[in-house]
This record gives sequence, C-alpha cells and structure tokens, in this order.
Amino acid sequence: MDKKIAIAVVIGIAVVFLFSGGQTIIGNMLGTNATNQQTNQNQAQLATTTMTNNNNIITTADGLQMEDTTVGTGTTAVVGKTVTVNYIGKLTDGTVFDTSLQPGRTPFTFALGAGQVIKGWDEGVAGMKVGGTRILVIPASLGYGAQAVGPIPANSTLVFQVQLLGVK
Repeated sequence: MDKKIAIAVVIGIAVVFLFSGGQTIIGNMLGTNATNQQTNQNQAQLATTTMTNNNNIITTADGLQMEDTTVGTGTTAVVGKTVTVNYIGKLTDGTVFDTSLQPGRTPFTFALGAGQVIKGWDEGVAGMKVGGTRILVIPASLGYGAQAVGPIPANSTLVFQVQLLGVK
C-alpha cells in the first residue's frame, strides 16, 4: 500500500512539473538562481526605459545605471559629507514603494558612504551636485538582494529619482 502512495505522489509531482513550467519549479526546489538572474536582467532592461535613452547613461562595473536628468550647480556630494535628498522609489513595473514627496514627509538626510542606505544609493548619489536630479537603476546586488523588504520583493531591481537638496 505504501508503494502505491509513493507512486501516486511521484505521478502527481510529474503532472505539476509538466503543466507549470518545470524548470522554474526545479530551479526553486534546488535553490538555483538562474531564473532570478534572468528576471533581474529583464527588470534592469525595463527600468532603463524610464531613462531618456541617450548617451548620458553611465553604467558602473557592478551594474548601477545612472542618468543625470538635471545637472546641479551647487556643492558636490562626496563620501563623508551629509546629504539631503528628495526621492521617489519604484519597482520596474512602475509601482511606487517609497517617496519623500508624500504629504507629511520630509526630505531624507544621511551620511554619504557610511552604509546608512543601500549600496546603490551611496554609489549613485556620490558626485551629484546640489540642485541636480539623477535617475538610479539599482540591481538587486546593490539594493536589498535576495531579501524582501516591505513591499519590495526579493531580487528586485529598484528605480529611484533622486534630487540633491543639500550637502554639509
């Protein structure tokens, strides 16, 4: 009787495998991240479409993409300084997950390069000038990685519009 149950379970798994895109299920069961890597690449591609598709897009070696939509004329943000920004954070599908522009919110202040924010922000805000606005497309490796945070799914590429208000 136990053998019949085992065979039924195997057949059931095989049916689920065949009708639901087996590679994804197997990949998830084995912990492989090939599907996640492809998803991240697709997310980054979609996010780049929010940029103006010109030659001003900079891509760093670790995958951060930056585009200055407004070049500031004030003080330059450098590691060790305290910066104040307004921002809008979105997922690649356009869903806003956080913004300092909501009523009742204030601009966000942090020490640049001190690890108080995700790596993509430390890297992406550095070099901006006060008054400037920059779009950051941050791969999961420079964001929250494989960890889901609030409304942000694991392995998400993040898109931020950041306006530098001050440097101290």
